[in-house]
Amino acid sequence: MRMFVLDGKTGAEHFHVGPVHPGLTPALGDIDGDGVPEIVMGAGATLDFRIVAFAHDGTIQWKSAEPWPYTQGNGGALALADLDNDGDVEIIAGNHLFDHHGNRLWVAPSFLLDTAIAPTAADLDGDGDQEVIFGPSAYHHDGTPYYNNPDVVSVGFGLFPQVANLDSDPEPEVLVSTNGGMYMLEHDGTIKFNLPKGGMFPATVHDFDGDKISEFAVSAGSTYTVYEPDGSPLWAAPVNDPSGVAGGTAFDFLGDGVAEAMYADEHTMFVFDGQTGVVVFQIPRSSGTTIEYPTVADVDNDESAEIIVVSNGNKAAKTAPSVQVIGDQENRWIAARRIWNQRTYHVTNVREDGTIPQFESPHWKTLNTFRTNAQIEGGSVCEPPEPEG
Repeated sequence: MRMFVLDGKTGAEHFHVGPVHPGLTPALGDIDGDGVPEIVMGAGATLDFRIVAFAHDGTIQWKSAEPWPYTQGNGGALALADLDNDGDVEIIAGNHLFDHHGNRLWVAPSFLLDTAIAPTAADLDGDGDQEVIFGPSAYHHDGTPYYNNPDVVSVGFGLFPQVANLDSDPEPEVLVSTNGGMYMLEHDGTIKFNLPKGGMFPATVHDFDGDKISEFAVSAGSTYTVYEPDGSPLWAAPVNDPSGVAGGTAFDFLGDGVAEAMYADEHTMFVFDGQTGVVVFQIPRSSGTTIEYPTVADVDNDESAEIIVVSNGNKAAKTAPSVQVIGDQENRWIAARRIWNQRTYHVTNVREDGTIPQFESPHWKTLNTFRTNAQIEGGSVCEPPEPEG
């Protein structure tokens, strides 16, 4: 398995590296303070994968001293965050935490390695630093437990935590997608409610219908549904994704206050009206689906957003190019940020230049989104503000 880096404007290949871990989503960010982002990935020979930092030209900067025993073939994702606000970036890799040199800091319980597919980080307890969130459990930056709720049940593969404010109090909630259903947790891990429908895949949080309240969207294999914060459905649309755990995203391309929802199943990438679920655009793609999902960014720096969607040949005949970038012919779509750096992207986790904030702004207090990009109206630069003081 190889990883390719392509030019955002032309699609031309800059370089490729390999072997890398199949199905693993890398994380991008400036982890060494040199002003240029690195690519952090699992790479190496089978049964001897290491966490590897690649420079912007594809050269290896370092490999972790210890092997990384992640074996899940269905996919996984790395994440970057400055958990303890010391100016150095940490790397979340399954149930392992590494420093920015690839030294292992601590390891959470082993069952989380292959079940917590895309851990994320957020300051759940309001103490200023961030917790590592696996879903049914969360750990402080030093590896000590913050909460653990054994009543959050996952049937085999799949724990996907999302963080947003989805009720009337100021604290964030943790939305946990599992094969055993969707759980809404308070910031301390207490269960608010459970949607027991099976096969829940990674969720997207956004104001889909323009009512100034964030909803969440998730697939259950044959249906893509947008839910109100209390778990009641806003709309549902048929999709065909029984094989994988793909996710979606959203963006208000027209700037009319109503977002478009995007989801790519095994055969088609759909764009839905955020208020009604009506399909407004679709394009063929092919995939056996693991944890890939469409993303939105200004990849060619033309001040108009593009949609990026991938395909592979694992399901029937390959019907689309490996990577498709879709934009408006006249560049009329609203501008977006030029970066999307990791699977658990939530805008305030990375600046436009690829630096990871030492003090990350709580995204649920401003945008209140997860796995969606921010609009840039009038061409202004959208980046997390520097902390005061």
